[in-house]
Order: sequence, then C-alpha cells, then structure tokens
Amino acid sequence: QVQLVESGGGLVQAGGSLRLSCAASVSIFSFRAMGWYRQAPGKQRELVATIASGGSTNYADSVKGRFAISKDNARNTVYLQMNSLKPEDTAVYYCNVDKWSGENYWGQGTQVTVSS
Repeated sequence: QVQLVESGGGLVQAGGSLRLSCAASVSIFSFRAMGWYRQAPGKQRELVATIASGGSTNYADSVKGRFAISKDNARNTVYLQMNSLKPEDTAVYYCNVDKWSGENYWGQGTQVTVSS
C-alpha cells in the first residue's frame, strides 16, 4: 500500500503561483511514473503533467509553458510548480503514481482556487 500526501493548494489571484507537493510513503524508485491530475466542478478528471522514472515529462497543452513537474528522489516527493495561474486552473488537484508492479494509487486531492 502506498500513501500519498498532497499539500500546497490554496487561493491565489490570477497571474500568481503555487507549488504543490506530493509525498509518498515508499521510495519513488518503485514508481514507473508519477503525475498530477485535476478535476473541476462538473468536469471529468484530466491529466495535468506526468514524470517518468527516467525524468521525461509530459504536459497537457493547457498548462505547457506555465506548469513544471519535478521530483526529489531523496524526499520521495513529486512537485508541481504552477505559474501564471488562470481562473480556469481552478480544480482539485490529485497526485497519482504507477508502480512497476502495475499498482496505481491516488492522493486525497488538494484544492486550487484562482480568483480573477
């Protein structure tokens, strides 16, 4: 079992920045990939960004150039730096991990609200 603890959400004005963190209870070397997803009210959960074990990254078109995903192996933590935030970025953000074993885990979510 993997526990994922997210933090860093909050209320920010448009144009501002936030950094989300997701701390895993086990070594992230056991993860094939880690990622962030978000779900806005009335919408489906969507991919925001992923980072593979080797460090390659993937972003949704809507966040390219504004968001950056990174990981700290020593801290077993993945981050999402969010800059130039827009009201349409408002959502609950979820951390997700894929283990090499095929298991998949979700965090509890953290609310990000961007005011106009």
